[in-house]
Amino acid sequence: MAGMLQMRRSRGAFSGFLLMLLGLWGALIPFVGPYFHYAYTPDKAWTYNTGRLWLELLPGAAVFFGGFLLMIARTRHTALFGAILAVASGAWFALGTMLSPLWNHHVTMGGSPAAATVFKRIMEQLGFFSALGVVIVFVAAAAFGRIMSVPAGIRTVEPVTGTVPAETVPVEESRLPRRRIPADTAAAEETTPTVADTRMPQTRMAEIRTEAEADPARAEGTQPIG
Repeated sequence: MAGMLQMRRSRGAFSGFLLMLLGLWGALIPFVGPYFHYAYTPDKAWTYNTGRLWLELLPGAAVFFGGFLLMIARTRHTALFGAILAVASGAWFALGTMLSPLWNHHVTMGGSPAAATVFKRIMEQLGFFSALGVVIVFVAAAAFGRIMSVPAGIRTVEPVTGTVPAETVPVEESRLPRRRIPADTAAAEETTPTVADTRMPQTRMAEIRTEAEADPARAEGTQPIG
């Protein structure tokens, strides 16, 4: 069961990194944007108010934390919690300014775009809230779907306890080295008489010895063969 809940860290690492960057942008842009003439009222750097706390600081910190969980998560439960937290925070970025008049005496919290032209005010509205929230929801939802696409996670591989007998390979007779004997040598071995063939019969040897004893003078010129 524990192996089925595990997941590879690479499955949510890239999405988590993007969410961390987007969370930092959403939380810090109202404080540093005035340096680049990109701000909401009050258009002064590092100015704090309640609207920025509820609509930018808290949701930005939640997106950052959700992305951090996606980066370090090794279980599906942790990664899914981080993705859901980022989705909810991104939705709050996109809808918070529209819902804030419901509890703020019909006054929109967070101020208004500080730019002088219509195009810049549109870019400020998109970069601070609307487009930022849509992008966060998209990235977090993609990470959520990627995690849910593999329900089994990392499967635990059971060790092999049995031993597999080694196959016995018979030695083929055709692979054994053979000694080749030249034809001339074989013929010579067949025609060469053996020592047993050259020996004289026992009876002939007995006659020679008898003649030698009877006539010693004749035996001096006769030598037995063998």
